[in-house]
Amino acid sequence: MNELEPYFRLDWLSGSVAAFVAGYTVLTIVYSMGYMRGRQAQGRYYGYILLTCILSIAAVFADNLVLFVVCWGLLGLLLYLLTNLGESPGAAKTAKKTFIIIGGTDSLMILGLALAWSLGGRPSLFDLRMTTLEIPIVSPVGVMAYLCLLSGALAKAGAMPFHTWVPDTAQDAPLPVVAFIPASLDKLLGIYLLVRLNVDIFVLTKGLYVFLMLLGSFTIVAAVMMALVQHDMRRLLGYHAVSQVGYMILGIGTGTPLGIAGGLFHMFNNSLYKSCLFFSGGAVTREARTDALDELGGYAHAMPVTYTTFLIAALAISGIPPLNGFVSKWMIYQSLATVGRNSGWLWTLCLASALFGSVLTLASFMKLIHAIFLARPARKIEGKKETSLLLLAPHAILAGLCVLFGVFAFQLPLGRFIGPAVGTPIDYPGDWHTLAGALLLLAGFGAGAVLYIIGTALRARTVEPFVGGEVLEEQPAMRMSGVEFYKTVEEVPFLRWIYHAASQKFFDLYELGSRATLGISRMLSRIHTGELPTYLAWCVLGIIVLLFVLLGGSA
Repeated sequence: MNELEPYFRLDWLSGSVAAFVAGYTVLTIVYSMGYMRGRQAQGRYYGYILLTCILSIAAVFADNLVLFVVCWGLLGLLLYLLTNLGESPGAAKTAKKTFIIIGGTDSLMILGLALAWSLGGRPSLFDLRMTTLEIPIVSPVGVMAYLCLLSGALAKAGAMPFHTWVPDTAQDAPLPVVAFIPASLDKLLGIYLLVRLNVDIFVLTKGLYVFLMLLGSFTIVAAVMMALVQHDMRRLLGYHAVSQVGYMILGIGTGTPLGIAGGLFHMFNNSLYKSCLFFSGGAVTREARTDALDELGGYAHAMPVTYTTFLIAALAISGIPPLNGFVSKWMIYQSLATVGRNSGWLWTLCLASALFGSVLTLASFMKLIHAIFLARPARKIEGKKETSLLLLAPHAILAGLCVLFGVFAFQLPLGRFIGPAVGTPIDYPGDWHTLAGALLLLAGFGAGAVLYIIGTALRARTVEPFVGGEVLEEQPAMRMSGVEFYKTVEEVPFLRWIYHAASQKFFDLYELGSRATLGISRMLSRIHTGELPTYLAWCVLGIIVLLFVLLGGSA
């Protein structure tokens, strides 16, 4: 054990994250056995998944800087390889984009670790404790080291402005890969590193805390606004994966034990309901052979268990009590109120953004649930039924955990994992009594069901669905799919410009960098004319400039 101490360290936080990584790996493999059946390269696929699990656990336990960097970098390579296994025509391009974004920010992270190592003087990740405030001479280097490391954590978690690989990967990678890596594992690793940076390595200035809170608030609202207008199920869920990272950053950015605990709890919760959404949604689209919302509908009757698990996860991500997403969001809201006691108006802006994001999340999932499960089918779905147990079991387990971690939040995840991981006593102002609240809500639903049965169900008559007196079966053009939801949002003048710019990849750092690189390449290619006199002229000009610099420097 002593031989491992310089390289690995186990505490409550790393142990909890590693346990979740192992659990998601098992569920993903079970799901993949049903989803990937009959597809090519299955041997490589399962090998990549297992290797990803091993390297993720090694990165979480790593205390040696070199070991941490090696594991972290190899995870980016494995993400590229797994994404490239997708059958979508854009899988190869998306894999390259993902690798460049993750690899570029990993390079910045290596620079940050080098700066932190130079200040800390030790190869241990946990012994790099430094300040960006108390030592003015070290402060600029410390801030630079923190921002470089922060970029690696944000890119891995899929936060803005390094987020664009997440919705692309969600659309083009194999669905089990999306549920396993961008939706859960990378969120765990990215937020894990962010917590380590804020708690174990750096002492942040007030300005950096404000920066994190504003970044989290912006990520929440901007990503959910993009999710609101998507017409592809996987891409919509991908933008929600980005939006939920904003809540984690916002909670951690408060710098309070309650906010950090709320951010960590939301990290675990997000992995639960986001993987559940991809698993259950993928089960539907595997039957339908499409992810387009306007080609789905009516699957609530054909696949009732899948519909139930998807509904539970959708309510959880929207922050509806008594599910787990509500508890973690409630903790983040309370931490903002705690910060507001000693600050100005900033906390109200962040709180408003978080609440607004939850409202839009619920709205977009109303659209998604209607389009997939409740709308009139776009085509006949007779013969469609629940998928195999291998596909059904993983998202049923995850949906059950969403309920369990909500009703018994303070007894199980917060008491057993999150609280010990934070290491500081947590004060829960405005405490939500999870079990009592769940029982009251259940009693309310029960009373409503009884009233429905007495007042309506026993005297109900069955008719064909109609709109304005026209029977929908006879008027296919009157079908209302979820695609029509919130179309007016795109027509708002200011938002219309933003959505148009987003469709042109104006906010995509990768696309902007690609265009700039191609522009410079075209300019240089025009210089290379193939004419010898032109090349000689450039050589002479270069020698003159070089001599001028050298002679000027020596003078």
